[in-house]
Amino acid sequence: MFPGPLGISLLGKALQQDLWQLDVRDIRDHGLGKHRTVDDSPSGGGPGMVMRADVAAAAIDAVDRNDRPLIYLSPRGAPLTQARVRDLAAGPGAILLCGRFEGLDQRVIEARAIEEISLGDFVLAGGEIAAMALIEASVRLIPGVLGDHASTQDESFAAGLLEYPHYTRPQLFEDRPIPQVLNGGNHSEIAKFRNSQAEDLTRARRPDLWTLYEKTKR
Repeated sequence: MFPGPLGISLLGKALQQDLWQLDVRDIRDHGLGKHRTVDDSPSGGGPGMVMRADVAAAAIDAVDRNDRPLIYLSPRGAPLTQARVRDLAAGPGAILLCGRFEGLDQRVIEARAIEEISLGDFVLAGGEIAAMALIEASVRLIPGVLGDHASTQDESFAAGLLEYPHYTRPQLFEDRPIPQVLNGGNHSEIAKFRNSQAEDLTRARRPDLWTLYEKTKR
């Protein structure tokens, strides 16, 4: 599954240029018996299977930690934020554990002090896609990965707001013109317009972010 989309476009070029590295391990390499079993039925009964603590621990312990955070992609984890992504991009990297089945034995989560992170209030079949999203969000912030690093400074969440709307040619699209202020060349007015648009969008679509933003402006 890896590198998948991480191996194409700007992120793929940056990977080839060693601006970032990806080391993929197969948990099944630490599975038990001839079938390399990694899971078992849940204690106490219930549907599905649970990833074994001993197998997960063996896979984790086979990787040098090197001060990197150990993260388990889980729907019950703390929500991933742009602030956390920035920390990961500026840090020594991360070790990501992709779950499957009903989840991971709680004992290994506690024994290895694993941080749980969620992409949102929904459930996937496994943690691989969530891991790819976390990696892409972090890697794109590494200097040199994007063509214009300044493009990350005005985007959504960078200043606590959703990003303002964008426009380009044609000047008129189905009777909808580009806002006149963007054509005037007055950069101060353009900045005010864009900030106003970002505030309006955030207030309407993400009242939770708007509340936090208002607190920072006081």
